Amino acid sequence: MKAEILIHDKVKDKHGGIIEVKVWLIPKTIDKPHGYKYSLVYIKHDKRILGYDNAEGKGDHRHYGDRENQYNFISIKKLFEDFYTDLKEVNKQ
Repeated sequence: MKAEILIHDKVKDKHGGIIEVKVWLIPKTIDKPHGYKYSLVYIKHDKRILGYDNAEGKGDHRHYGDRENQYNFISIKKLFEDFYTDLKEVNKQ
């Protein structure tokens, strides 16, 4: 099975930031046991403000400002909920 892109969307928001979401369906591996490769990112003024991804060798994790911590992947639906909840918080600041 080859990687299959499920979602790729890139938009500019009303705050001048860029939201880009990419999700691929991939074969399950030790690093990606759920069978998804993903990158959800919010960029403002050419700087990543928020991001969720599972880059090779790093596993599921979240970037929030300058911090990076492990993310407990439950489902794609929950991933999107968590990302957009954090995005609302970021834009309140």
